[in-house]
Amino acid sequence: MKIEMNFIKALGQHTLLYGEANTKKTYITAQFIEYLLLSEAINPADITILDFAPPLNTINDIKFGGRIKDFSKLSLKCKYLPLEGEIIPPRFNARDRKELFENICHNYRITAKSLQLFNENPTNFLIINDLSIYLHLGDKDYILQTIINTNTFFGNSYYGTKIKSSFSRLISLLERKRVEFLVTHIENSFFTS
Repeated sequence: MKIEMNFIKALGQHTLLYGEANTKKTYITAQFIEYLLLSEAINPADITILDFAPPLNTINDIKFGGRIKDFSKLSLKCKYLPLEGEIIPPRFNARDRKELFENICHNYRITAKSLQLFNENPTNFLIINDLSIYLHLGDKDYILQTIINTNTFFGNSYYGTKIKSSFSRLISLLERKRVEFLVTHIENSFFTS
């Protein structure tokens, strides 16, 4: 899998990368941030990063998660909105449907608060890593409106079949439908796998 990104064309646009786990979505997103800082000389204070990804991990030979700062130390100069707690990989860290729902609710509270903080004090550039974490329970119209109201958006989302469990079929289906909704409404959408 190789995606050729013309970052110049992403300026003033809304861009979403979506695909299977471990297809370089976060890496490409981090490269876009470095492009903004180094090639376009954008003020780091004008770039907000919402990093909803769980820590980089491998379970059952599936590599998932990973934060932007894992791929770009330069991104730490930007405006990171802090998360009030740690993101939980909901399917991997649940033993049953009840724990899955608890994990999703926990992640929703954290991500929804960050989105609210961004909307209260927006910047021209919004970067979101792992949108699917919010989409498990969050309002797809609210996130779309947040994206549309931003001058330049660059984000990514899981859209695959590798991350699953015997009791997560419905949440995985809902996740796919919500990502598909965003793909149809965001002008630059790229499938990474």
